[in-house]
Amino acid sequence: MLEAVDLAAVRGDRRLFSGIGFSLRQGELLHVTGVNGSGKTTLLRMLCGLVVPEAGDVLWEGKNIRSEREAYLRNLLYLGHLGALKDDLTGIENLRVAETLAGEPISERQALDALQGVGLNGHEDLPVRVLSQGQRRRVALARLALSRARLWILDEPFTALDKSSVDALRARLEGHLSLGGMVILTTHQEIEIDAAVMKQVALG
Repeated sequence: MLEAVDLAAVRGDRRLFSGIGFSLRQGELLHVTGVNGSGKTTLLRMLCGLVVPEAGDVLWEGKNIRSEREAYLRNLLYLGHLGALKDDLTGIENLRVAETLAGEPISERQALDALQGVGLNGHEDLPVRVLSQGQRRRVALARLALSRARLWILDEPFTALDKSSVDALRARLEGHLSLGGMVILTTHQEIEIDAAVMKQVALG
């Protein structure tokens, strides 16, 4: 359903990568690996349509994502390093804004349930600027419980999480994959995730 064809990226006068290609289908997970600075985040943003490739194409169901942008974005959830959180908003407010922008408005109750599901009981009404890094990460990851997107693209989702949160996230990803979803992620941690097929792209 998702295909990358001979992707290349250049930063300044340095080529980050070239000739990157893969396909990803229902139930499959792709792990993007590489040292810092090798272009992992650039590749993820390229797969989301946020960075234009120096060469190559990204296809969704056989069509270029640039020509089918609206249909593609309806099927995509991207969580970057910062989780797109607004510091002055509470966790509940952040989730409701994010889901409204994604075209899937939710109620305060739904946002509250999602936050409680990631262990943020008692922190739901605090502005995220006062939360720890791990708590901020869990606010962003609470979107996974609300998402109807088939493709999840996650940049270092396990960063700053304690063991129980890592286990919960792994279970969430396995549940998504078991229902025919797809996952692309980067992580420096050794995480075993049960998927129909696990693929890897190594950069650098």
